[in-house]
Amino acid sequence: MKLHLWPDSLFGRLVTILAVGMFAGQLLTSTIWFDTHDNRTLEIPARLFASRLADTVRLLQHVPDAAARDGIVHRLADARYRLQWIDTPQTVQPASLAQRSVSDLISGVVRRRLGEPVEVRVIDAEMRDEARKHKGILSLFDSRMPTGDFHVQMKLPDAREGVWLDVQANEGQAGMQSEPGSLVVDYLVRIYLIRFVAICLLAFVAVRFAVQPLRDLAKAADALGRNIYRPPLPVSGPLEVRSAAMSFNSMQRQLTESLAERTRFLTAVSHDLRSPLTRLRLRTEMLPDAQWRERLRGDLDDMEAMVRATLDAVQGIEVTEDRRDIDLDSMLEGLAEDARDAGHMVTVEGSAARPVAGFPRNLKRCLQNLLDNAIFHGGEASIHVTDDGRAVRVAIRDNGPGIPDEAMLARVFEPYFRGKAASGGTGLGLTIAQSIAATHGGTLTLRNRTSGGLEAELILPRES
Repeated sequence: MKLHLWPDSLFGRLVTILAVGMFAGQLLTSTIWFDTHDNRTLEIPARLFASRLADTVRLLQHVPDAAARDGIVHRLADARYRLQWIDTPQTVQPASLAQRSVSDLISGVVRRRLGEPVEVRVIDAEMRDEARKHKGILSLFDSRMPTGDFHVQMKLPDAREGVWLDVQANEGQAGMQSEPGSLVVDYLVRIYLIRFVAICLLAFVAVRFAVQPLRDLAKAADALGRNIYRPPLPVSGPLEVRSAAMSFNSMQRQLTESLAERTRFLTAVSHDLRSPLTRLRLRTEMLPDAQWRERLRGDLDDMEAMVRATLDAVQGIEVTEDRRDIDLDSMLEGLAEDARDAGHMVTVEGSAARPVAGFPRNLKRCLQNLLDNAIFHGGEASIHVTDDGRAVRVAIRDNGPGIPDEAMLARVFEPYFRGKAASGGTGLGLTIAQSIAATHGGTLTLRNRTSGGLEAELILPRES
């Protein structure tokens, strides 16, 4: 089974585009969350370091002697807090947003603790993991207690010109610990999973609402093949859909006008042909040879029958009535009763569970043609009705010779085609019946019965 990553429907493609686009945007902006969390994790060490630095500066301010200050600097220094005097401060390099935030935090704490403005230059502020390695934001995921690495240079308020205090320190989280595993789960679940699900749900609802006019247009196009006289499609929705709906309605209007014009043309031709046919009949009766008179009468009867059948075919297929519920059982029983009155044996078995939607005049014409065809070839017919809730099946069976040639079973639906065993008729009855079945969204099939004869099965699907 081949897996298609790209959906085939417009609905699926729009949902995929929205979901993938939002997910990609989340990936690109996730660094903001990391920077914010990195800044928050570095905040406690930065405050502790800034407070210790302010206490150191306050202590040095109370010792005016330079030698004594050097001694205090020496005593306060340890492995995690290194102090030294320098003559020239370093130039501060452009930092990231998180580092600038930490720098402002350290400078602000020092100034507030000292109560006077001091010049503070934060050279560096980073996090270390438990292995004493700089990993930046990655230390958030593999270290339970990351520490802050700080490098600050500041000028004491009362220090002589050109003397700066250089401080490098490593400060912890004041005993607090983080859980890297829970952090990852928290980020993936809360930021990605929940947002991804929310986006998918929103996309499903929004896209389904957006493509609904296209679904309606597709249904209308499908229904147009069954009933060209259906009501026009409502012009609503986005501009493109409204334009398509107006074009669809215009096409439907042109088709109905074309069919109406064709019907008027054939009606006019049929009417005009009756006059010369009548004259030919009169002249035929004046012929002295009786044998020739009979031959010409037969030819004229065939011509008139073909003209009448062609006109009936056009009018029988054309839908000029509204679709409504039909009592199929009553219709079949009425057709069978008419056939029995004409001396033919016709039985009806089974029934429809409820009425079917359709066009009564056309459907009756279809069933009448099938019943007439069965009686003509078999002398009698039986009608069997089954209803499974999804479709109604009407099987009309005869005991005639059937159609031994399987290839001919499909050709009998062609206009004016008649089998070898056929006699009389114009070959339009099954063509009309099949067209009416398609108008109702159903199918008409012929098959040879194992016990002899032919079965015509009409399937009428129920609309939801």
